[in-house]
Amino acid sequence: MPATNPDTTSENPGFYALALQDPQRVAFIGPQGEETTFGELGAQVNRISHGLRALGVGKEDMVAILVHNGREYIELALATIQLGAYIVPINTHLAPPELAYIVKDSTAKVLVAHSDLAGHLHSEIGGLPAHRYAIGDEVEGWQPYPELWSGRLEEQPGDRVMGAIMNYTSGTTGRPKGVRRPLSGLSPEQEAPLASKHFYTLGFRKQGVHLVCSPLYHAAPGAFAINALHLGHTVVCHLKFDAEAVLRAIERYKVTTSHMVPTHFHRMLRLPEEVRLRYDVSSLDSLIHAAAPCPVEVKKQMMEWVGPKLYEYLAATEGGMSQVTPEEWLAKPGTVGRPQPGTTLRIVGENGEEVPDGEPGTIYFSNAGQAFEYYNDPGKTAAARLDGMSTVGDFGYLDEDGYLFLLDRRTDLIISGGVNIYPAEIEQFLITHPSVQDIAVIGVPDPDWGQSVLAIVQPSPGVEAGEGLAEKLRAYCAEGLASYKRPRRFEFREDFPRTEAGKLQRRKLRDEYVDNN
Repeated sequence: MPATNPDTTSENPGFYALALQDPQRVAFIGPQGEETTFGELGAQVNRISHGLRALGVGKEDMVAILVHNGREYIELALATIQLGAYIVPINTHLAPPELAYIVKDSTAKVLVAHSDLAGHLHSEIGGLPAHRYAIGDEVEGWQPYPELWSGRLEEQPGDRVMGAIMNYTSGTTGRPKGVRRPLSGLSPEQEAPLASKHFYTLGFRKQGVHLVCSPLYHAAPGAFAINALHLGHTVVCHLKFDAEAVLRAIERYKVTTSHMVPTHFHRMLRLPEEVRLRYDVSSLDSLIHAAAPCPVEVKKQMMEWVGPKLYEYLAATEGGMSQVTPEEWLAKPGTVGRPQPGTTLRIVGENGEEVPDGEPGTIYFSNAGQAFEYYNDPGKTAAARLDGMSTVGDFGYLDEDGYLFLLDRRTDLIISGGVNIYPAEIEQFLITHPSVQDIAVIGVPDPDWGQSVLAIVQPSPGVEAGEGLAEKLRAYCAEGLASYKRPRRFEFREDFPRTEAGKLQRRKLRDEYVDNN
């Protein structure tokens, strides 16, 4: 089947078409300032697609990637997606057992990783695919990344159909879950304009410059970068967030949009005023934020500085729930907005019935044509459903005008720097230490991160509580937990509030330790 002809009549024909019709336009500016045009990126994407297809990657297959922020994420994602396959980005900060679990669970046919990360995944760890490619230095048991694509055709492969990204998100049990959506069956040229059109409602224009300053392996930054390319934008990519570097990039590249989390706002606002005023940020059309509730005063200060350009939305990897323009938010400070066309929200009480406006409950949502499933786990999929709608456990209410207010970002969830941390996962790990009799993990307020992880431990009989035990537990966590999941603080106690059935009453602990933090 011949390659699909680009749709030159569309307002935003998508990356694959733009690579053919406007090859000299700059598509990507990497962390070191290196530039790649749409034509160059398109040729590399096609080479990788041909290489993946030669390894047997086809429709609905999985390709896992463990890569730092940079062009490799973009080219691997676009190459995999145009084959009708799923790209599986993996958090680069996970511990080796956590990485290996996701690779195995995803049933990936191919794994590509930067060499410093690949070195953590030795071949004796079970479940790794036979086809493994390392970017950078040589890694025993891995092939060099260029062997995947060198010598391959630069032309589009035939029989193209749009694939998708399958991100992993942790559930209440602490086990990561792949969130998979069914494929549309459309060609990339047909689907890209449909997928990216929504971004106009978040302040994007037809052409612009999008700044990435968060990890691309997270669902939102990765999706925003790909869709910015579909809109014909130049993507400027930083390795990590640095407040002044962000301002410098906005001025230098005339950045029009960026996706951030409230922690980023807090850090920029903490810069000395003379530093903030040194940079021209007038090119900005919108700063889009999500991932954690933004304090009202922080958001007000940001808009006093950059103007009414902050767009907010509430979403999870599983789907979007609401979004709000700057003007709407200023009229209703604290709201996370209203559902967009095609999205339905319902607030459900403890009895499973919808509650009236103004009353709190669990937020259920449905997105037209965006039904998801937890990969290889129909039980978890069913548990998140109610009358055809889904929930991730968020708690909130709708006002009389249909605006959503978030009360609790999942009952037990800790959000630190915009990253979701699940206490059950940390508890399940720490309870295996012989010095731990019982364990509870909660989030406590943190001025820099929003929340930090506090572990409350009941020592085993005969074990002395104190800093010595805390040091042992810190070292133990360093062996099996990602750095951002490790408790910042340990407290010790002899008993835990539990129900007669043995269920931990986490709210009581939260009230006690948060109030006294």
